[in-house]
Amino acid sequence: MRPAARATTGLWLWDVYFLVVAVAVSIATVITDSFAPGLRAAAVTAIAAMAVLHFVVGRTLIRRDAENTAALLVCLAHLVLFAAAIVCVPLVTWLMFAVVPVFFMMVPLRRAIVLVVVANVIPVLAELRADPGGIAIDVLVAVISTGAGLCIGVWITQMVQQSQERASLIAELEESRAELARLSHETGVAAERNRLAGEIHDTLAQGFTSIITLVQAADPQLADERLALAVRTARENLAESRALVAALSPAALASASLPEAVRRQASRFSEEADVPATVRVTGEPRDLPTAAEVVLLRAAQEALTNVRRHAAAGEVAVLLAYSPASVRLVVRDDGRGFDPAAGDGGFGLSGMRARATQIGGRVTVRSSASDGTTLELEIPA
Repeated sequence: MRPAARATTGLWLWDVYFLVVAVAVSIATVITDSFAPGLRAAAVTAIAAMAVLHFVVGRTLIRRDAENTAALLVCLAHLVLFAAAIVCVPLVTWLMFAVVPVFFMMVPLRRAIVLVVVANVIPVLAELRADPGGIAIDVLVAVISTGAGLCIGVWITQMVQQSQERASLIAELEESRAELARLSHETGVAAERNRLAGEIHDTLAQGFTSIITLVQAADPQLADERLALAVRTARENLAESRALVAALSPAALASASLPEAVRRQASRFSEEADVPATVRVTGEPRDLPTAAEVVLLRAAQEALTNVRRHAAAGEVAVLLAYSPASVRLVVRDDGRGFDPAAGDGGFGLSGMRARATQIGGRVTVRSSASDGTTLELEIPA
């Protein structure tokens, strides 16, 4: 689309400018006494028709960015009326100051250049018909006018294009900031939920377990009713604390093991992105601390989200590898890659690193345009 035509927010300024020039040229045409009243009236009528054409049809096409045949026909109509007015009264040549900008606003740059050249040739032809002897000065004026009109038109077009590019960059920056704020909020909420789940698990749940163990060690048969009541109360509160831990953990882990949850995420990714994703599990899967499972699952989710949004990949492979001392998650894609030294490649990567660091893990990213991206998270477990 044409940049100049898209900048319609200031269209009223062009309308005022066009009207002022048209009125000024019309007044000059009326008060001049060098031409017959009939010719002056015909010239003013042609100018008025141009104004009506602009305000009734032209400005609507400009506002709609209608880079079509209708816009070209309106420009050609302006040329015809402009030529008719100049044939009647050559003074109307000054209307060029209003006609040229309209051309650049209504049609693509190349067509506008052709129209400007034709508009500057019209006064020369009119003068050639009326007074062939004075054609030299008119040709010189036409050349200067054409050059000035083209320079101004091209400059305005480039300025508008640059302004719109800046506006587009600002809009993208605002969207990125909003997305970053949303992801930061989600990361903060998830981190706080994980922290609370870990605190409950490590303090309350373990405390209730210790109480039950100590009481039963003191009275294995729980013959004392008060001790039996204490054990029942501790068990009830232990169940409540475990329920709280489960509620604060990701829903995907509440009803499935970590490998199953990762497979579900990969399957959902394939459905949403229409990109095949395979999941491979090596080693012997085992239960991990809640915090470790949450970090691994969130990393898989974030890695797949980044692939869908940024990588333009054709295939994704996910590996969940269990070893005696650690668990490793690897997400590999064959997309366009990025420069890990230049940026994250995804808004959640920094949050992923922060969560991994909290439990003693580390995140490694390798990426290139030819090999795609490989993200690896390893945590001790």
